[in-house]
Amino acid sequence: MLLAGEEWAARFAQFQREAWRLETLPQYLMPQEAEEFASFRDGARIDPAAVSNEYTDRLRRQAVAGRIQGRVHVLTRPLSDYLRFEFHHYYRPHALAGEQIRILDVTNRPNPLEGAQDFWMFDCSEVVLMNYHADGRQISREVWAGDVAPFLEYQRIAVSESVSFEEYVKGLDL
Repeated sequence: MLLAGEEWAARFAQFQREAWRLETLPQYLMPQEAEEFASFRDGARIDPAAVSNEYTDRLRRQAVAGRIQGRVHVLTRPLSDYLRFEFHHYYRPHALAGEQIRILDVTNRPNPLEGAQDFWMFDCSEVVLMNYHADGRQISREVWAGDVAPFLEYQRIAVSESVSFEEYVKGLDL
């Protein structure tokens, strides 16, 4: 089953304990980000502590309610322009709002998640595959109909092999 619109948004409203994401691409080309991304490349910066929008408000409410949202992004250096943008414009404000973000840098080591695809997992029981073109343009979101055990293992590996976002970006000029 493919997910979009309200069916997709409902996953974030309805999870009870945890929403968790694995990201594996160096960029995600989202049309709604194009203007902000271009401004970032031209030198514009935001104050991450001042960001307040529907997403950060939801993260704050979830955190107060004890509902965890987290992610691990698998990457290599040098960071792409998009990753620098994502770190500054999204990860910093989202982490301040309560999202548990981690980075798995595989620059000088084997990738323990080689071949794993992007996905969201809700309450360790439902997986939604995030399908992308190689350049990061989204194709679809698809509910996984099989066993979630491999995705639980991907999550275990990703979390155990990664470092917190805050630790990773110490000293980086974003």
